[in-house]
Amino acid sequence: MAELAPWARDGNYHVRRLVSEGTRPRLPCAQNVGLSPEQTLPLLGFLHADTARFVTRSVANHLNDLSKIVPDQVLARLARWQAEGRQTPKELDWMSRHALRTLVKQGHAGAMAALGYCADAEVTARIALKERQVPIGAALLFDVILEAEQDTPVLVDYRIGFARPLGKTAEKVFKLKIAEVCGGKSLKLSKSHKLKGGASTFTLHSGAHSVTVQVNGRDVAHAAFDLTD
Repeated sequence: MAELAPWARDGNYHVRRLVSEGTRPRLPCAQNVGLSPEQTLPLLGFLHADTARFVTRSVANHLNDLSKIVPDQVLARLARWQAEGRQTPKELDWMSRHALRTLVKQGHAGAMAALGYCADAEVTARIALKERQVPIGAALLFDVILEAEQDTPVLVDYRIGFARPLGKTAEKVFKLKIAEVCGGKSLKLSKSHKLKGGASTFTLHSGAHSVTVQVNGRDVAHAAFDLTD
């Protein structure tokens, strides 16, 4: 820890990145680091103002790791950095979105508010599936129609519920669109989601599936379809 502080000010951005990346609590394909957020957040507090995206991306990934452990501390730290104004607004906005991506998928109200979206926004939605029988290897085609009485910024995700062996199910979240619904008008979003067979990381199985649309972290529409061999 004594060595990391001067490394965070090193002239080489690879060394500065190592301070953030090397202390991440949940670095993929590596052993978990047993440091507390109280130990690493001060280092990130310095590194977040870095001019190299190579460094700030690592800081955002580190915060995303911490959001799975101490989400309130992550939100408080981002608010503090915004108040300090040491990073450009554009870069800090990018970092915040990247750092809060897991919380956004979970529909965390605080994360939504931090990014400027109201979790309780009065937005209605419906899903229009092109087909309710989709062969493995084909694409799930659907439209999402959103409506609101007032102009409303929206962050739209969708979850697919996959049939798994032994009657189990598994869900995955995917990004759809960041947009604004104009009051009194409909916003139509279209998506083609390829359901690729034979993938080594996630095997598809025929059976009952579903698609659920989230707006600002809240479920607003649901539709069922069958995946066929």
